[in-house]
Amino acid sequence: MKELEIFLLVLYGLCLTFILGFSLSQLQLTRLARRAYRRPALPAPSLPADWPSVTVQLPVFNEVNVIERVIDAAAALAYPHDKLHIQVLDDSTDETVALAAARIAWHRAQGIHIDHVLRSDREGFKAGALKHALICTNAELVAIFDADFVPEPDFLMRTVPYFSDAAVGVVQTRWAHLNEDYSLLTELQAFALNAHFYVEQVGRLAGGHFINFNGTGGVWRRRCIEESGGWQSDTLTEDLDLSYRAQLRNWQFVYLPQVVAPAELPAAMDALKSQQFRWTKGGAETARKHLGSVLRSGLPFSTKLQATFHLLNSTVFLAILILSVLSVPLVFVRQHSPELELIFELASVFLLTLLPLVFYYYSAWRYANPEARWGPFCLSFCCSWLYPWGWRCTTQGQCCWG
Repeated sequence: MKELEIFLLVLYGLCLTFILGFSLSQLQLTRLARRAYRRPALPAPSLPADWPSVTVQLPVFNEVNVIERVIDAAAALAYPHDKLHIQVLDDSTDETVALAAARIAWHRAQGIHIDHVLRSDREGFKAGALKHALICTNAELVAIFDADFVPEPDFLMRTVPYFSDAAVGVVQTRWAHLNEDYSLLTELQAFALNAHFYVEQVGRLAGGHFINFNGTGGVWRRRCIEESGGWQSDTLTEDLDLSYRAQLRNWQFVYLPQVVAPAELPAAMDALKSQQFRWTKGGAETARKHLGSVLRSGLPFSTKLQATFHLLNSTVFLAILILSVLSVPLVFVRQHSPELELIFELASVFLLTLLPLVFYYYSAWRYANPEARWGPFCLSFCCSWLYPWGWRCTTQGQCCWG
């Protein structure tokens, strides 16, 4: 029995330690981001005398409600027409195909170089579509937008100049949220995503750590894709996978929080669950694929540590689940083993791990809402933790059950 008690305590302690490490890593990213925001902004690169060729890829699958909008937005991009090529990577099985074809034909009649790229099957899903379409273009740069994105007309004019540095392989921009105020669900998603885009990405870049292409709202150098092994479909997060392969080959990533790529957030719980499942499982698959290479590389220890927590970030939820399950038997262990009381008292110190996360989310919320007060942040932070347990917040700022 004593061996079982020790095993439960050790497992509980390992989970607490992992959560503490993750929390401290987020604290370090917050410190790096705050320091970066305090520095004067570097001037944007000069506009190139000879603009490179760009292919804009729009991977879509059964996007009836937004397909025409994203095609129109891509066609409206301000860029030399002789250097711009648009590909609609359409794997749809519904009327999206017809809607896309009609809109493509209309823009083609206006002189836009736009193609409808169809495949006989969906092998490799999005990664397969991107890989297939890359063969159909010889452009130097490739911009990618998911179907729910609406890039601003000046998007390419503000991102392409950064490729004047031959070492830059990717330019990623910040996501904005077209339907943030639609419901509490979209507000909470925006709250969480803002932390990633306002703090985490900025902090990683400022510290010289690995960042990631977010799957959309960014531009790749074609040579970077090819030299890093191309798009691969053995993980559900082909964007994170290729990001790590590229950075392990010393390609530089640029993140531009001042350039916004507006998009819609999933408004239904089923769509959100599907998205989160893909991100969580894909992150774990990418960790299995690349974590060993990262740890064996000659990267600085701090970068290895940040990459470890980056790739294993979904494990935090598993650790929290294990803590929740173990808390019940450990109540009885504490009651029947008074000699372990000191260990339980020391474990209570780990409650302080919440403070760095509050600081992390507060910093992101402050950058996203510079004129707002504490109240809405407390409400958002509180709701983000209570929502999964059945609590809902009213528009008046009160929390209620059910």
